[in-house]
Amino acid sequence: MEKLRAILVDDEFFARENLKMLLEDYASEHVNLIGEAASVKEALELCEKNKVDLVFLDIMMPEADGFAFLEQVKDRSFQVVFTTAFREYAVKAIKENALDYLEKPIDIEELKNVIAKAVKNLEQKTGSIDEDKINRVLQEIALHSNFDKTIVPTRDGFVILRNNELIRLEADENYTTLYCVNGKKYVSSKNIKSFEEKLDSHMFMRVHKSHIVNIAFHLKEFNRTEGNVVVLSNGDHVPVSRRKLQEFLDKMQE
Repeated sequence: MEKLRAILVDDEFFARENLKMLLEDYASEHVNLIGEAASVKEALELCEKNKVDLVFLDIMMPEADGFAFLEQVKDRSFQVVFTTAFREYAVKAIKENALDYLEKPIDIEELKNVIAKAVKNLEQKTGSIDEDKINRVLQEIALHSNFDKTIVPTRDGFVILRNNELIRLEADENYTTLYCVNGKKYVSSKNIKSFEEKLDSHMFMRVHKSHIVNIAFHLKEFNRTEGNVVVLSNGDHVPVSRRKLQEFLDKMQE
């Protein structure tokens, strides 16, 4: 039987490498990986240039999420397996609509089951994207869209920031400075603890009494030689306290 022509769509290089390795080790008999994309734009280009049977699609990506890709793609004749480590409500919606997904870190047996189902669907010429199911998931995401944003009270009023654009937060006595991807920073009259209580714990972690960092989108490196610091996407170095070190390391293994 002809192999499934598959692409990987994930902004995280190591996530793509891990899934690629698993596919090579456990699914090479059934899957031919024809490309990978780090963004929605790259994924759309791959789909335009190739016949694709199966897409492994990350839900959370910085510039546009996996659902934005599905909304923009012209031909939805391929099967989709969502991959995610975040957003319980999204996973719940995907489950309820019987769409395939893999939670990170990816379990080998679950991957085998997903591939077996995709192969069966291809043989029976079923399993391509169900518009109604996708739309129901999109509606569920829209209902929870407030979780993707943070309201920041400022001296002049407030600003609304998308969480994937927020790199880090730093305490300054009873104030908090928020650093964003566009180079802007905002000073809020709220203390850092009040932000910690509302931010998504899957996406943000308080690594020090004065620092919260976006570990989902902007963590680039952990360096022990400089005294346990994380390096972020904008080049900032933030200390990880001794008290938080083990929790941080454990979280990185999830």
